[in-house]
Amino acid sequence: MVILDENLPACQVSRLRKWGIRARVVGVEIARLGIKDDNLIPVLHRLRGTTFFTLDADFYNVRLCHRRYCLVWLDMVAKFSAQYIRRLLKHPSLDEAAKRMGKVVRVHPNGIEYRELVGRAPRSLPWPGLWTAKFASTSASYGGGLGSGKN
Repeated sequence: MVILDENLPACQVSRLRKWGIRARVVGVEIARLGIKDDNLIPVLHRLRGTTFFTLDADFYNVRLCHRRYCLVWLDMVAKFSAQYIRRLLKHPSLDEAAKRMGKVVRVHPNGIEYRELVGRAPRSLPWPGLWTAKFASTSASYGGGLGSGKN
């Protein structure tokens, strides 16, 4: 199950749905609107096989790793979030829920970083193919990229 934080723009949620990605939105279909981060974690514990996408860097924390879910921090400008969500869900190393469980992930134009329950040292994955160079340069030109904080 894909869950999207309420901080993702509605146009990005619509784009994902047009691409056939089924997702639930916090405050609409899951939990209540305005739920605090600390209260969202127990909700994720009750669900199984959940991948939660957010623009909130606080979720990229190894202490939040849990075998029942995956947390994904989208470290980018919000208007690119749907493209990166789709890329992550199609990445050969993370294309199945079972491959994502127990991880906290940082997604950015230059690749993917993640930490997991076992072996807590950060690991990196490149974006497959030519997409990386092309899209990273486009994203950077719009003010996105590593640690930009522009959402």
